[in-house]
Amino acid sequence: MSVPVLKASLLSAAGPHAPVLLAGPSLGTSAAALWSAAAAALGTFTVIAWDLPGHGVSPAAAAPFTVADLADGVASLVAAARVGGDITTDQNVYYAGVSLGGAVGLQLGLDHASDFEGLAILCSGARIGEPEGWAERAETVRNQGTPAVLSGSAERWFAPGFIDREPAVAAALLHSLQDADRFSYAFCCEALAAFDVRHRLGDIPLPLLALAGQQDEVTPPSFAQFIAEHTPNGTGAAVDDAAHLLPAEKPAETAELLRRFFGAAYQEGL
Repeated sequence: MSVPVLKASLLSAAGPHAPVLLAGPSLGTSAAALWSAAAAALGTFTVIAWDLPGHGVSPAAAAPFTVADLADGVASLVAAARVGGDITTDQNVYYAGVSLGGAVGLQLGLDHASDFEGLAILCSGARIGEPEGWAERAETVRNQGTPAVLSGSAERWFAPGFIDREPAVAAALLHSLQDADRFSYAFCCEALAAFDVRHRLGDIPLPLLALAGQQDEVTPPSFAQFIAEHTPNGTGAAVDDAAHLLPAEKPAETAELLRRFFGAAYQEGL
């Protein structure tokens, strides 16, 4: 296992002293396609989005990695941004991640809590799916490419009616899946197969918001409730008429929930 090389993109800039939100992606998505609309709605935050290996702007992975390795890679991005002056000492840094990006958020809370003022875990879980299912999907994509899971992903990602209401948004997300490196995607599946921090949630010290889409069948609201109930400073909520990709499906609502929660977390830290 090794720490993969991760790259990030600036989605919105709110000034030199604005709080920074580091946004994490879901498996198969580019962070820009997933987070751009919510970033625009988060007007008071500078939003930086990182991509999974072989997705978006991040290079393909050459070796397997764990969720902990991804968290180490994200922490390295933060450290590099601080050294380079992209994040200054007077800027608070928060994290929000979706699905696999949410799992990385939990790992950051365990291994790199000092880098952040608060966490938001969206459409995710302390354990997601079964190892056998992830192994099967990894093998399918490794052999056939990401188009083999395009149809199933479209069914899982979006609440009923979303593709008809927002065809351009859905198309951009599905194109990002189609463009993802198949071997890196498979490595991500294997990382999720090995991920389980259900018994470690009590060790996450940060204020944490766990959000779910009410129609999410992959990581249903009960997953968010479990995280909220088992972290010392956890809060949970579910968003109506949304499934697995909250920032794209409900960008305004997602932005408002994040702004409100992180604002409260900042006030408590004063």
